[in-house]
Amino acid sequence: MTRPKRCVSESKTVVARVMMPQDANIAGNVFGGAILKMVDEIAYVAATKHARTNVVTASVDRMVFLSPVHVGDLVTLKANVNAAWHSSLEVGVRVEAEDPLEGKARHTGSSYLTLVGLGPDGKPTTVPGLVLETDEDGRRNREAMRRRARRLEEKAVENFGKKRRR
Repeated sequence: MTRPKRCVSESKTVVARVMMPQDANIAGNVFGGAILKMVDEIAYVAATKHARTNVVTASVDRMVFLSPVHVGDLVTLKANVNAAWHSSLEVGVRVEAEDPLEGKARHTGSSYLTLVGLGPDGKPTTVPGLVLETDEDGRRNREAMRRRARRLEEKAVENFGKKRRR
């Protein structure tokens, strides 16, 4: 039996939020953790829209903050499902910030998250395949495949080190 497939466009998600004083330190710079929480939340939404089941975050590839985000900035997060494997999928999230009075957006960071679909029993379950609709979708998918290969290689090295220490 072949698994169902969903188009990338079906799960694209965009959210925006104004950064408030509770999101920042005393200098008015938004905490990285506040941004990471929003990244995790939007990745969850995009993955859930694709999988149509509960999902959990399995890993977050590094997050590099390219420019500061300040209280009063409008932060926009854009999420796309880049790849779907058996029970896991990768969601890419782009973070942009803008001073709403100036109206000029700046790229403040990107991250890639791996999420796993869960069945009613709380165990990993098959997620739908991914239909790539554009050249950009294809590029993102190829890059996701390379990141996955790297993650699996790193995991194998970590597991080998754990076995040797026993």
